[in-house]
Amino acid sequence: MKDKVTKKENEDTKIKRFDGRKGNELRPVKIITDYLEFAAGSALIEVGKTKVLVAATIEEKVPPFLKGTGTGWVTAEYAMLPCSTETRTPRERTQGRISGRSQEIQRLIGRALRAAVDLKALGERQILLDCDVIQADGGTRTASVTAGCVALALALKKLLDEGKINEFPLINLVAGVSVGLVNGEYLLDLDYSEDSQAEVDMNIVETDTGQLVEIQAAGEKRPYTRKELATMLRLAHEGLQSIFEIQRSILKKKIPFYMASNKRVRK
Repeated sequence: MKDKVTKKENEDTKIKRFDGRKGNELRPVKIITDYLEFAAGSALIEVGKTKVLVAATIEEKVPPFLKGTGTGWVTAEYAMLPCSTETRTPRERTQGRISGRSQEIQRLIGRALRAAVDLKALGERQILLDCDVIQADGGTRTASVTAGCVALALALKKLLDEGKINEFPLINLVAGVSVGLVNGEYLLDLDYSEDSQAEVDMNIVETDTGQLVEIQAAGEKRPYTRKELATMLRLAHEGLQSIFEIQRSILKKKIPFYMASNKRVRK
């Protein structure tokens, strides 16, 4: 099996992407930390036109099934603000229930971020990540995971600084990216126009050590082959390396003792 996606598979794209990117090229990614004053950790991520604000809250409690275990928990909530899309998105609270889509996405974010943390080292407390989509142009769930990891790391640093934990529980970075087949072409990091016409649409979440956390792959317009799946996985993996570098550069400034080797550091 090839280790890298070939030039033909990702660069010689017949489709003209709206922003002029090559098939294997990410949209510009920008992460602003400490965006909110009162959150334990926060990060605003911009991936092209998509913008998501993630805020971390530390709660000195855990879900009932973890009481008395000494183990912590990480969970997430996800919502799209009303004017984040061209047509106003109604607030879900006015409808009296959370949509199935939001439930699915926030569970994905929670699973992904728990993969980044030693829950025993966190102690019997919970960190809640609120992910609010300010502007949506594709990839909101993967952007939430990427920014959520940064906000989570900042919240863990706060716990360490306050002496509530004895070691830094962040054991991995996690990030996500989309990839798909559009008119027979492999494309990385789909915007909304590409996602809406994709034959196959996939969201990938990985750790920076190369382990898979989540694969969401759907044949939207046709079934796909194992070979196509393998190619999309490689394309996503290569794209995620650039995102991990952005996360590392931020955390090395905000958390100087954080080591890229992912070894937990004692205070």
